[in-house]
Amino acid sequence: MQKFVVALVLATLGHAAAAGEISSEYTDLDISKDCAVFAAAAEGDGDWANLVCSGWRGYPVIIYASDLRESVFYGFPPPGDLAPAWESFAAFNSTAPKLEWRIEREDGRALPFATIHRWSVSDPEDPDDPEARIEVLVVAKVGQLHAREGCAVGLVRATGNPGANEMARRIADEQARDFVCGADERVYVGDPIPEFSRAE
Repeated sequence: MQKFVVALVLATLGHAAAAGEISSEYTDLDISKDCAVFAAAAEGDGDWANLVCSGWRGYPVIIYASDLRESVFYGFPPPGDLAPAWESFAAFNSTAPKLEWRIEREDGRALPFATIHRWSVSDPEDPDDPEARIEVLVVAKVGQLHAREGCAVGLVRATGNPGANEMARRIADEQARDFVCGADERVYVGDPIPEFSRAE
């Protein structure tokens, strides 16, 4: 069933037309240099921390780390809510220190509408084996100042898939801007992809 849904969604991707010129720009995500902790577990309260990091031209990246897992929000979160929905893989995971932003330029305006971020996900059956980890590209909608909605739009298995980056860009360009978080279904490309979920 999942393969059918993927094929159906990908077959319709080409129908969405971009209004402006789209290109990629990259930012580093070095927690020791680019991030500040704004909340963390007290002694005896587990092992978690929330960080805000510098992104593309003032757009923040917010990382929620807990129990060897991460949830990441790209862009501006809802007003007064620095902890939007948790989105992550069920297995232990971590994100790469390089982040790709898809930028649309039109009439002198540049808008980062999507990100592509590489995640490394452990094998639930053997979480300590680095050779068993799976790499997945997570395509996310960027929260804007005027519409503070952001979430994962698609997941592309990168391990064993030489065309993963191009497919992720295609999903970003043709799905992210109109994606409704919490309502629309994410696009999955590749098999298997580790379990990924959203908790409000």
